[in-house]
Amino acid sequence: MRREVTLIQLIFLSIGGQIGSAWLFAVLSAAGVAGPAAILSWIIAGAVFMVIALTWIELGAMLPMTGTVVRYPYITHGAFTGWIIGWAAWLFAVSIPAVEAVAVMTYMGSRFHNLDVVEQRSGTTMLTWPNGILCAIALMVVFFLINIVGIRKFSEATNWVTLWKLAVPVATFLMLFFILRSDNFSLGGGFLPTGGANTVHAVSSTGIAFAFVGFRQALDFGGEMKNPQRDAKIAIIVAIAVPTILYTLLQVAFIGAINWHDAGVRPGDWAALNTSAWASGPFFHALDAVGIAGFTAFGNLLLVDAVLSPAGAGWIYLGNSARVSRALALHGAVPAPLTRLSRRGVPVATTFVGLVVGCLFFIPAPSWYQLVNFISAAGVLTFLMGSASLSSLRRTAPDLPRPFRLRWAALWSPASFICSVLVIYWSGFITLVTLLVTVFAGLPIFAIYTAVRRGWVAATVAVPLSAVFLGVWIYVNAAGGWFLATSAQRHNGWGFGWYMTAFSGSLLAFILLLWTASNPTGRHHIESGLWLVVLLLGLLPASYYGDFGPHPVITFPADTAVIAVLAFLAYLWAVSSGYRTQDLEQILHTEHTSQDVDSLDPTAWEPTGHQPTATRGDMA
Repeated sequence: MRREVTLIQLIFLSIGGQIGSAWLFAVLSAAGVAGPAAILSWIIAGAVFMVIALTWIELGAMLPMTGTVVRYPYITHGAFTGWIIGWAAWLFAVSIPAVEAVAVMTYMGSRFHNLDVVEQRSGTTMLTWPNGILCAIALMVVFFLINIVGIRKFSEATNWVTLWKLAVPVATFLMLFFILRSDNFSLGGGFLPTGGANTVHAVSSTGIAFAFVGFRQALDFGGEMKNPQRDAKIAIIVAIAVPTILYTLLQVAFIGAINWHDAGVRPGDWAALNTSAWASGPFFHALDAVGIAGFTAFGNLLLVDAVLSPAGAGWIYLGNSARVSRALALHGAVPAPLTRLSRRGVPVATTFVGLVVGCLFFIPAPSWYQLVNFISAAGVLTFLMGSASLSSLRRTAPDLPRPFRLRWAALWSPASFICSVLVIYWSGFITLVTLLVTVFAGLPIFAIYTAVRRGWVAATVAVPLSAVFLGVWIYVNAAGGWFLATSAQRHNGWGFGWYMTAFSGSLLAFILLLWTASNPTGRHHIESGLWLVVLLLGLLPASYYGDFGPHPVITFPADTAVIAVLAFLAYLWAVSSGYRTQDLEQILHTEHTSQDVDSLDPTAWEPTGHQPTATRGDMA
């Protein structure tokens, strides 16, 4: 059976996906960037993500689907936009279990040094090879086994773990409130020691945004809801409100409990916290430094939660990655066998793919602090489509039943879009480069598989074109020196002008050549997604010369205002680019408009020896 997730289970899934490693590490990382103003960063993030989520409430209730975040771009803007967003969503989903596994090993290694699972490299705590990485892989296998037992048992296990995950953080901040040091909230230059810019920078660069993207569970499990029209709205609101309150209180408690001497940091030197001895286990060290037996005992209990909280989020997101993969398969973006469910209703093949690819993230950056920025930006990128899809559907499918209709959508929809773009921008230039390099690296798959399979372009053209682009893309970003760079490494690469020219030139040349070689249907799909490509490319120079880039010319808040204007213009373009795709036509001509539409034919893109039905419909 498919719809087996109740409202309570859905809320637990969403909250469980948000209370993972973020509560264990983000409080220290945020304090290291913003100082005491990190408290404001959590409140800002809660407000921003609530605005982002508003548009998704209408969409989630209107057409509940498994992997909703991936499927709406296909429905409203076609396959090119759908693939870019879907690829970003997939990268986000498959990397979460890895970062949660890293979190578990990091906390264990900080307490049990004889395990030899973590080490310090350039001031950053990272997993060791082989002990740390092999243990993390073993934990990933456990995530996989939990998922394949089926959605009902999966949800039941998640309920109990989430209750635990709520109880321990609540008990933690209650205990730390007894030892608050009021002077910690003004050390190093007052409540805003690093300024307003770092207060918003902390939202995207320290794991705060990472903590909030878990509300998407209420969307990605849409196909398994019992009452989707009611449940989507309630689950999303609760899944943002509860973590906002909890994380804000935890941040207050942590800042007040900092023992600078025990951390080995000069009082008020907030930035030094990120490379201090406390970085591997902030709350454990805060409790242990009190020197009272009860606090130390609870600190050891916290180590149990340091396993259960990230592990709970890890197995939730591994299940999420399977549903994202299945959503891509349902739109013909990946092989159709990935859509098949086991007798227990679990997409085993896609879950296994998520396991294998997730383990690859241990290779370049086995560190929570290094992985979380990219993951956050990739997750937020997928939320751009909520507002664009909502406004497009209001225009192209006004009669589609809407159990929940967002009031003042003309205000909230662009606001949601702008908030998403700002969160991406606030993450910083290097994170943005890393995000765009990996997202656009997936375009050759679109050309070789989707475009060829749908008959838009000949394989004899798509394959060599994609191979050349991929080779050039790898060279530009390897030689350019900005991909995965640090401030010390980037001087060995190209200057920004040359890099930007090569980066955008190679990407636009590939898209133009693919457009030229495609038939009218393929061109239409590409044209409907150009707004997204232009927006992301436009963010690069804005980020480089903004307050969060290496050459700040336009400082905060002027830079944020510029990005808001750029985002609004992109939003108008995105809404006008939406059209009645074949996927939307299929929905409008079925009886599934107010139900789960997962039952729509997933084999529409199977090779039949002639032009696929959906392609004929698009051309018509």
